[in-house]
Amino acid sequence: MSWAKRSMTAVLTAVAAASVAACTSEGNSAEDAASCVYQVTYHGRTYQDVANVEFTVGSKLGAATKPPCDDTGGKDEEPATTETAYAVDGISPKVAIAVGDSPDDVHFVAVYSGNELPSEVKKLIASP
Repeated sequence: MSWAKRSMTAVLTAVAAASVAACTSEGNSAEDAASCVYQVTYHGRTYQDVANVEFTVGSKLGAATKPPCDDTGGKDEEPATTETAYAVDGISPKVAIAVGDSPDDVHFVAVYSGNELPSEVKKLIASP
C-alpha cells in the first residue's frame, strides 16, 4: 500500500473513531439520563416508574399528568400529556398508582422518599 493510501486510511479511521466517540458520549450524563425517567404527577405528588411489581389494578381515580421529556435542553419539547390514573389494590394512592390508557395497559408508579421506595411497594417487587 502506498504512503498516500495509508495516510488516507489513517485519517478516515481517526474520523470514524472520533464520530463514534462523540455519538456515544452525548446524552450519557446523569442529568441527561434522569431527564427522561417515566414519571407522572397526580394530586400534587410526583410518582416514578417501578419495575417488576406484582399488583392488581383497582378503580379509576382520574387524570395524571406526564410531563414532557426534556432531553433536548428545551428545544422541540413536546407538551405534557394526561393519562388515566388507577388505584392499586391494597396501597394508598398517596403511595402508588397505576397509570395508562386502560386497566390492562398500565405502568406502576410510586412516590419515592429520596431514593427509597415505600415499604408497601417493596413488598410487591417480584424476586428474580
